[in-house]
This record gives sequence, C-alpha cells and structure tokens, in this order.
Amino acid sequence: MSRKIHIYPDKILTQKARPVEKIDDYIIDLSRDMARLMYEHRGIGLAAPQVGESLRVVTVDLSGPDKQEELFTYVNPEIIASQDETTTEEGCLSVAGYQTKVCRARKVKVKALNLHGEEVIHEGEDLWAICLQHEIDHLNGILFIDHISRLKRTMYDKKVKKWLENKKE
Repeated sequence: MSRKIHIYPDKILTQKARPVEKIDDYIIDLSRDMARLMYEHRGIGLAAPQVGESLRVVTVDLSGPDKQEELFTYVNPEIIASQDETTTEEGCLSVAGYQTKVCRARKVKVKALNLHGEEVIHEGEDLWAICLQHEIDHLNGILFIDHISRLKRTMYDKKVKKWLENKKE
C-alpha cells in the first residue's frame, strides 16, 4: 500500500485514533510503512494518523534515520506516569516549516503492546519521553502547535493558509 505523510491542516490529524483490536498482518505492514516513512523523512517518531490511519500505533527510533538501530513500535500506548518538566524545541513531519519550544514531562512511563501482542512497560526520560508524548498526542488528535500561544498559532495558521492558496494557483 502506498502511504504518505499527511500535513496539517489535514483533518485526520485532529481526530482521536481508534484502539487496535487485533495485531494482524495489516498492523504489522502499517508499522513497517510507518518506519520506512519516518526514516525517509528523517524523523525519530511517527504516529499512524500521520500516514492516514486512525489507529493507535506509533513508531520511535531515537538512533535516527541514519543508524536505524533502536526501532520500537507501540500499539495502544498510554502514559501511566510522568514527572518533572522540561522545555525543548520540537518539530513535526506533519507540521511543515515550523519549530518551537514546548513544555512536557521530562520522564514518562508508557504501557503498550508490542507487535507480538505482549504488554510492555517502558520508562524513559529526556528525548525519549518527549518523543513518546508527542506521538501519543497525535493519537489523541493533538499537534505540538496546540501547545503554543494563541498568537503564535494564529501566525502559523495564516502562513499555512497562504501556502495552500499558492499551491492552488
């Protein structure tokens, strides 16, 4: 199946994703496509809604697109604990041409299923925690730009509107 990364303001990015009922070949193929697209677009995380699938699946690889050594796929992930705060610069493969500082928990504990249907609990901090929060936000229809001030958001939305108008011409 030919999938692509969906870009804001695509409506799928603002919808809450459905839980995965069964991990089957479709979910495994979806996760492979997600990893491929994540690497191709030089990302470290990707959520299924970003590739047009309203399902609760995320891929993460902090080793980056060059090494591709630490790929994790989380099915139906949920944050079960968090602590401390940190503010870091974030961007998103679905939010073109924009990066800004976002405040998130510095440490999180996440419960999910792996691709074998086994429950996993992972704890992490710093970039891993930030990335998982960012991707889980996607599953809840939240973009990192939903965390910025109204003024910054209005300015970004105007820029997107102008891009879309220029694209039509």
